[in-house]
Amino acid sequence: MQQGVGAWGGPGQHPAGPSRQHAGPPHPQARPAPPRPAGPPVPLPHGGPPQPAYVPPPGGRPTAPVTPVPDATGHVPLPAAAPRPAPGTGAATLAVLLIGPAGAGKTTVARHWAGSRPVPTAHVSLDDVREWVCSGFADPQAGWNDHSEAQYRLARRTCGFAARNYLANGISCILDDAVFPDRPVVGLGGWKRHVGPGLLPVVLLPGLEVVLERNAARSGNRRLSDEEVARIHGRMAGWYGSGLPIIDNSQLDVEGTARALDEVLARAISAPGGW
Repeated sequence: MQQGVGAWGGPGQHPAGPSRQHAGPPHPQARPAPPRPAGPPVPLPHGGPPQPAYVPPPGGRPTAPVTPVPDATGHVPLPAAAPRPAPGTGAATLAVLLIGPAGAGKTTVARHWAGSRPVPTAHVSLDDVREWVCSGFADPQAGWNDHSEAQYRLARRTCGFAARNYLANGISCILDDAVFPDRPVVGLGGWKRHVGPGLLPVVLLPGLEVVLERNAARSGNRRLSDEEVARIHGRMAGWYGSGLPIIDNSQLDVEGTARALDEVLARAISAPGGW
């Protein structure tokens, strides 16, 4: 068998691969690349064999935090809107005295106002407290006498104590009574002594025809004669010029009157000392 150069053909046919006679020693300043730890294979874009994913070695230098790119839409976050205050008296703790003649709707309006507020509010009715007395009850239809006077004062002190107790526990209250302007000592002045100087009085005074009509719809001992109703209504007219707010609810229903009462009280607490 003839052996010669053509038997091996050339460098490309050498079983050991390409010739190493042109390969020199590595550059003296070159450092070997760190070994790649095992990881999920990453395919090369040209379709070659997948390469393991590079994971920084433990203890390596931490990467710098990424600065967020400003929003390119121009959106500016605004602060949350402050809650709007509730209309009227809102959540204020109040002590209210609703004054008016028989048939003015004091008890009905006071009960509705107390029940429609967003905070606990008690209604203390003087007539209800007076009627707690069963044996020996002084009937208002019999007129004003020593027995009715004593019973009235006892009921007023009881209502005043209840109002102070409610206020001490953060609960508003509204009282109703037929307080006459010509009796300041036992009337408005007496209520302020029993409840406190912060008591807010409001007068409910519809027209005489309205009062007579409403009184006629009453029953039991709360219904008075037309003459007595007219006399009380005439005495109540003395509140005009007193500086107290007066609500003429002749053309208002219960809800509308309660809303007017709340607006009057809201003005009073926003400007204390105005009465």
